[in-house]
Amino acid sequence: MAKLASLDDLLVNELQEIYHAEGQIVGALPRMVKAASHADLQRAFGTHLKETEGHVARLEQVFQLLGIPAKAKQCDGMAGLLEEGRKLMETDAEPSVMDAALIAAAQKVEHYEIASYGCLCTYAEMLGHDDVHELLGETLDEEEMADQKLTAVAESVINGEAADAGAEEEVDEEDVDEEIEEEASR
Repeated sequence: MAKLASLDDLLVNELQEIYHAEGQIVGALPRMVKAASHADLQRAFGTHLKETEGHVARLEQVFQLLGIPAKAKQCDGMAGLLEEGRKLMETDAEPSVMDAALIAAAQKVEHYEIASYGCLCTYAEMLGHDDVHELLGETLDEEEMADQKLTAVAESVINGEAADAGAEEEVDEEDVDEEIEEEASR
């Protein structure tokens, strides 16, 4: 790891990591669209894919404004979150439960990004990089909106459907238990 001797060094380091993270997200979102069963969730993931592609382009503008090459640095935090999501998508789950789980995984990613962009905005502002601060602030706003959209989809439809799926399963198990008891008493 390069030495972090100044806030400028930290800004560049964090920009390189979030640049890598955004690239990883661009790769993961199409799989999440396919794994989602609810149309609203598929649309939310599809919309955020387009936004994320814009975030990558915006970061490239930031690197240009700072006069440094757009270079990605491995972001282990995002890699871990996306690996967790990948494993989740391989789980055998009821569609509505999978949708609820996908929202949770996506919100973990959003919160990581919100924290990263919040710090980057602060660093850029403190260092007097007003244009950089403005661009990063746009992305921060979009990440916060994406998180809010996911919450709205979860609360308006998905979580209720997932709760109903669990309730149906419990009822089915009770019916089976009753049938077994009836058979045993004959």
